Amino acid sequence: MISGELVLVRVRQCTTDTPLGRVAARAPPLHTFEFSSAFRGRGQAANTAAERLDVVPPVASPARLSHPVQQPRILIVDSEGSTGLPYAKLSARLQPFEVRVEKSLDAAIGTLSRDSWDLGVVTARSGPTAERLHAALKNADPQLPMVVIDTRPNIDTARACLQAGAGDYLDIARAEAELEDALVRLLTESRRKAAEEVLRRAVERPYSFDDFLGESPAMRQVYSVIDRIATSSVDVLVTGETGTGKELVARAIHARSRRSTGPFVPVDCGAIPDALMESELFGHERGAFTGADARRMGLVEFADGGTFFLDEVGELPLPLQAKLLRVLQERRVRRVGARLENAVDVRVIAATSRNVDQMVDRGEFRRDLLYRINVVRIDLPPLRARGDDIGLLAEFFANRAAQEMGRRVNGLSTDVYQVLRSYHWPGNVRELQNVVRRALAMTQSSVVGVDDLPDELVATAGRSSAAVGYFAQRAEHMARFEQHYLSDLLTRHSGDVSAAARDARLPRGTLYRLMKAHGLDGAAFRTRVDPS
Repeated sequence: MISGELVLVRVRQCTTDTPLGRVAARAPPLHTFEFSSAFRGRGQAANTAAERLDVVPPVASPARLSHPVQQPRILIVDSEGSTGLPYAKLSARLQPFEVRVEKSLDAAIGTLSRDSWDLGVVTARSGPTAERLHAALKNADPQLPMVVIDTRPNIDTARACLQAGAGDYLDIARAEAELEDALVRLLTESRRKAAEEVLRRAVERPYSFDDFLGESPAMRQVYSVIDRIATSSVDVLVTGETGTGKELVARAIHARSRRSTGPFVPVDCGAIPDALMESELFGHERGAFTGADARRMGLVEFADGGTFFLDEVGELPLPLQAKLLRVLQERRVRRVGARLENAVDVRVIAATSRNVDQMVDRGEFRRDLLYRINVVRIDLPPLRARGDDIGLLAEFFANRAAQEMGRRVNGLSTDVYQVLRSYHWPGNVRELQNVVRRALAMTQSSVVGVDDLPDELVATAGRSSAAVGYFAQRAEHMARFEQHYLSDLLTRHSGDVSAAARDARLPRGTLYRLMKAHGLDGAAFRTRVDPS
């Protein structure tokens, strides 16, 4: 049995009326940092990477930079159990955070082996010195930042602990007064290092799949497939709903391939009119058609030596599908109006949000073309299937939007995360980004609340079968109240929406949105005159 205390803190989203909440609030946003000397003089590559930090999600240290969905967890190791000081009072002040008390260092080391933590605080009492306690925990987790608190403080021990990697060293007599500031400094340093690691990765691999943010099993499978196929030359089909990040997958494959120094040429097949599609893809000779005043190279030729990304390939007309098939088979392009073909060396990555297999069955997509592009298929999961990734993405978009808008917002409330998890997200990541941006623009508080979310989103989330817990139940009761209130309001005003809006003291547009969310039509409430 070792007499000492270890407190491990994993910082999650928390309110600012608690000590740990104030620590998290005072720490700078994850993406805000100053360049260290290691990056000075790196030239345009560093500058470009720095500019991209607002679009590169912070996944440099996923074990440390945890998502904000769960409550903070504190592990206390003390031979005196829960009566140990100074954390007995601190534990009460940190409610409703999860607090776990262990009576041995071995138990703490076991906990470290099973999970990862953001911060450690080691308090040395009688028995082993602070230096020995710090070394034991550092050996169990070399990356764990720690504050050392010593009941027998001296300069030699302080120097030894700090040289061994401790973040701070405090005299126990002043620990309660100084611990919060020490935690702020340590969290700030940890986040700065993480942000620098993001920059380092951006300099070395500007389009690596670290552009994705997410740790769900489904996304890990996507990362694994990208890693395995990137260095080959096989064509790829990426499928997934709108807004899931299909172009990010294509760029990640290109960045990790032997073609990474070549061009990446994307084309949205659904955005080009059918009459112009052939010329855009394959180019044309002068005089090939009215208005063709000069020879023009097609996008396929522009991609020579690199990657050609066909987004929404299912929108291609059948005649062009046949011509594309020949290009893919022969790797040769004939411009419109030309007699000769030009050889091209391209890797083709196609993407679609439609069910291409069903399109083949309906005769809307060539089966042989599907076979040609479907050498490797990557199915991107919808956002609703990515679990806690929703919280990670929401926090990232909130930090990014706050910086763009110049707002001082300390994050999203716990009930907002619950609503976001319960919503089905038909627009996927793109919709989530827009919802979070809207919420930050609407909020008048330092923490975004449910009232800042769109009414229809909250109502839909409350009706979701996946919704559980207090906040989901509250949303469900709120939806029932709204349905009853709106029905009674429209009945009293015989379906006159303008009069009902004035009575309810709501903008008419808001009333219309609420009526639409609950499937109500003013015409159904209009008083009918009895013909008799």
